[in-house]
Amino acid sequence: MPILAFLFGTPLRTDEQDQQRIGALRGIPVLGLDALASAAYGPEAALTVLLAIGAGASHYIAPISAVIIVVLLAVYLSYRQTIDAYPNGGGSYTVASENLGRFPGLLAASALSLDYILNVAVAISAGVGAIVSAAPALLRYTLPLCLAILAFLTLVNLRGIRESGLVFLLPTYLFVASLGLVIIVGIARAVIARGHPAPIAPLPTPMPATVAVTGWLLMRSFASGTTAMTGVEAVSNGVPLFRPPASRTANRTLTAIIAILIALLAGIAYLCPAYGIVATAPGAAGYQSVLSQLTGAVFGHGVLYVVTMSSVVAVLCLSANTSFADFPRLGRVLALDRYLPLQFAHPGRRLVYTTGIVLLCAMAGGLLVIFDGITDRLIPLFAVGALLAFTMSQWGMVAHWRRVGGPHARRSLVLNGAGAVATSATVLVVVVTKFAEGAWITVLVIPLFMLFFLAARHSHERVDRAIAGEGTESSPLSFAGVEPPIVIVPVRRLDRVARKGLQFAISISTEVQAVLVVTDDVTADEQCARSMSASWHDLVDVPAIGAGHSPVPFVTLPSAYREFITPFLAYVRDVAAAHPDRYVAVVIPEVVERRWYDVLFASHRPAVLKAVLRARGGPRVLVVDAPWHIGDEVAGC
Repeated sequence: MPILAFLFGTPLRTDEQDQQRIGALRGIPVLGLDALASAAYGPEAALTVLLAIGAGASHYIAPISAVIIVVLLAVYLSYRQTIDAYPNGGGSYTVASENLGRFPGLLAASALSLDYILNVAVAISAGVGAIVSAAPALLRYTLPLCLAILAFLTLVNLRGIRESGLVFLLPTYLFVASLGLVIIVGIARAVIARGHPAPIAPLPTPMPATVAVTGWLLMRSFASGTTAMTGVEAVSNGVPLFRPPASRTANRTLTAIIAILIALLAGIAYLCPAYGIVATAPGAAGYQSVLSQLTGAVFGHGVLYVVTMSSVVAVLCLSANTSFADFPRLGRVLALDRYLPLQFAHPGRRLVYTTGIVLLCAMAGGLLVIFDGITDRLIPLFAVGALLAFTMSQWGMVAHWRRVGGPHARRSLVLNGAGAVATSATVLVVVVTKFAEGAWITVLVIPLFMLFFLAARHSHERVDRAIAGEGTESSPLSFAGVEPPIVIVPVRRLDRVARKGLQFAISISTEVQAVLVVTDDVTADEQCARSMSASWHDLVDVPAIGAGHSPVPFVTLPSAYREFITPFLAYVRDVAAAHPDRYVAVVIPEVVERRWYDVLFASHRPAVLKAVLRARGGPRVLVVDAPWHIGDEVAGC
C-alpha cells in the first residue's frame, strides 16, 4: 500500500462529498468536543484565579458558574437564529461581513482565527495536564506529549470528516457518561450526607489564604471561567457538514451540546463546595486537576476513577478537533473573498481543506512550544478571541433582522440582541481583568491578523489589475512580430539529461545555445570544457544540420569565484537585453528521482536556478523544465 494511502486514506472523488456529511450523533463529537471539554478546564480556570483565598475558593464557583450559564443560554438562543438565517454556514465572519461591513467582518475573522488556534493549544495542554495529574512522573514530558498529540490529531483530520468523527465517537460519549455518573453519584452522596459528604480519596491541602475576596478578584475568576463557553459557535459555522435538512440537524446538535454542557457545569459547581475542592497550582509538584479531585472524592482511585479520567484525557486532547473542522472552512471562505491565498479554498485528497489543517497545526504547535504546554498560561489569550467572535456574530444578526424584517424578526432580534449585550459585557470584563496577564497580546495580534488579510486582498487585486489590462479580455490576441524564442540550455556534460534538453530546445527554435559555466568542481572544469568544445561539432552540430536544424553554438563562461548561478544569470540577462523584442527561453535539464527519499541526495541546483531566473531574469525570460526520469528512454539520447 502506498505510504500516502496508508497515512491519509485513499483519495475521495468530488461526487462523494454528500457521503461525508454527518448527522447529530456524529455532529456532537465532531463539532461539540470543544464545548463539552471546556467543562473540564473552565471551572478549573476560575478556581485557579481564586487560589490565593485558600479553602474558601470553592464557595464562589457556584455563583460564578451561574452567571456563565446565563450568558451561555443567551448565546445558545441567539445562535439558533443564526443557524436558521444562514443554512450555508453562518460563521462570525460571514454574518458580520454581510450585515456590518468589511472591517467588522475581518475583525470577526481575526478573532475567530485566533480562537481556533488557541483552542487547539489549550485543549491539548489541558489534556496533557490531566495525564500528568494522574501520573505525576510524566510532568517533565508535558511539552513532548502535547506535540505528539497535536501530530496525531493533524493526521486524523487529514483523513477526512467522517473518519475523524468515528475516532471521536466513543471517547465523547464515554466522557459524558462517566462524568455524568460522577456528578449523579456525587450529588446523591452529598444529599445523603446533608451537604457535607466525606471524600473517599484524600484531597490536596488548600493553600493558606493570603488575600481577601474582592470584586476585582471575582471578576478575574469569571473572566477565566468564560473559557467554558468556547466552542458554542462551531455548529453554526459548520452547518454545511450536516445531512439534510442541515439547519434542523444542526439545531438538534447544538441543543444537545448546550444541554450536556450546562448539566456538567452545574454539577461541578455544586460538588466543588460540597466536597471542599479547590484548584492546585498548575505545573507545580502535587498538581491535581479539579476533575481528578472530584472523581477521586466520589469514586476513590479504583477502576471508575481510571475510566473517568481516561475519558477526560481523551476528550480534552481530541476536543481540538472542533478547530480542525472549522478553521479550514473559515480559511476557505476568506480565500474565496481573496483575503488568503487561493490554495486555502481547494479541497485535498480526502475532501478536507489540507492547507488550513497544516497551518493550524503549525501555529498551535508554535504556541505550545512558547508556553511549554501549560494550560493556565494560555487561558488569558484564549477567552478574548472566542468571545469577540461571539459578539461580532450576535451584533451582525441584530443588523440582519433589522434589515430583512419578517413576521418573526422582532423575537429573533430580541434574542440576538440579548446575546450581543451579554457577550459584549463579557468581552469587556475579560479584556480589562486579563489585560496585564496576557490578554494584551490578543488585543495586538487581532489587528495584525486583520492587516495580513487586507494585505492579501491588496496583493490579489494588484496582481489582477496587472495581468488583466484595460480591455484585454475583449480584444483579439495579436501575433504580429512574434518570433520563436532564443533558447539557452545550461549543460555540465553531454549526458542523456543534457541531450534530452537539447533535443527539446532545437524542436521549438532555430536559435539554440548550449552554455557551460566553467568552475573548479569535478564535473565542469576547464578540461571538461575543452573536451566538449573539441567534440561538439561532430556530436551536436553535424547531426543537427543533417536533420534540417541549425547548429547549436557552445558557449563557455568563466567563473572567477567558482559559482554557477551568478555568471549564468548575467549571461541570460545580457542575451535578453540584446534582443528586447524576443523571448529568451531557458530550458533546464533536470534528473527526476522516482523514489521520494532520493530527493535527499539529489542536486538542487536546477531548482535554485529556476527560482533565481523567475525572480531576477526579467520580463522576457521564460523558464522551461526538461525532466529526465531515471529509466527514461528517449530516442537519440
